[in-house]
Amino acid sequence: MKPLQNQIAVVAGATRGAGRGIAAMLGEAGATVYCTGRSTRAAQSDMQRMETIEDTAEIVTAFGGIGIPVQVDHTKEDEVKALFEKVRNEQNGRLDILVNDVWGGDPLTEWGKSFWEHSLRDGLLMQERAVHSHMITSYYGAPLMVERKQGLIIEITDGVDYRYRGNLYYSLAKVSAIHLAAAMAEELRPHGVTAVAVTPGFLRSEAMLDLFGVTKDNWKDALKQEPHFIMSETPIYVGRAIAALAADPKKIEKTGQTLSSWGLSDQYDFVDEDGNRPHWGNYAAKLGL
Repeated sequence: MKPLQNQIAVVAGATRGAGRGIAAMLGEAGATVYCTGRSTRAAQSDMQRMETIEDTAEIVTAFGGIGIPVQVDHTKEDEVKALFEKVRNEQNGRLDILVNDVWGGDPLTEWGKSFWEHSLRDGLLMQERAVHSHMITSYYGAPLMVERKQGLIIEITDGVDYRYRGNLYYSLAKVSAIHLAAAMAEELRPHGVTAVAVTPGFLRSEAMLDLFGVTKDNWKDALKQEPHFIMSETPIYVGRAIAALAADPKKIEKTGQTLSSWGLSDQYDFVDEDGNRPHWGNYAAKLGL
C-alpha cells in the first residue's frame, strides 16, 4: 500500500514548477490530488504559458494517484470557497494535505530597482497573488482539517530565513509565506493540524529552463550563463520532500518550522528525478552565498 493511499490533497498553484512536481509526487505516493490554477486548455492565464492544470492532473494519474483539475483563481474568495465545498462534497469532508504554491510574481518583479522606483501596482499585485491568495485558501481549507483533528498545510516559499532577497516586494512575499506557516501553526497545533513552510533550492522549472534556453536533457549547458545552476533541482525533488513529510506520522513535531528540500532529503533519504541529491544549503554555505 502506498504511503498516502486514500489521502486527499489540494495543491493550489499546480499548473507548473514546484506545484506540478508536488502534485505529481503526492500522486506517486497514492494521493488523490486536486490540481488547481488559472491556466486550462481552454483559457490561458496572464502568465501566457503552455502548461495547464489538466496536464498536471494527467501527470498525477500517470504516477499512480488520482489527478483532478479544477480551475481556480485563488485571489477570488468565491472561487476558493467553491473549491473546498467541492472537496467536502466529493470526499466526505476529508482533506489531508493543502499546499499553498500560488505565486505568479516572476513577471511582476523588477530586479535591480529600489522599492520607490519599482512599479507600486506590480509590487502590490505580487502580495495579492502570493500572500493574500494563500490566506484565502487556508481560511477555507483549514476547517476541513480542524474538524477531523488532523492534516498538513504547507506554504511554499524561497529561502529558510527572513533575510532580504534582492527586491523588497519579492522578499515581502516570500518571508510572509514563512510567517504564515509559523502563525498558523500556533493556532492549529491544539487541533492536531501541522503547518510548515518548505523551500526548494535553485529550481529547474519549466520557466527557468526557458530563460536559459535549455531543456531537461541538456540543462547543464546553462552553466555557461549561470554556474550555480549546477546545484539546481527539478520540481520532483521538492515534490518528494513534501510527499515524505506528509507520510511521516510524527510530522506534527515540525509544525511552525521552515524546511527545505535538501534538508528533508537528508532526513527521509529520497533522490531527485535524475538520481542526484542536490544540497543547496551546503553549496551556498561553502560559497558564502
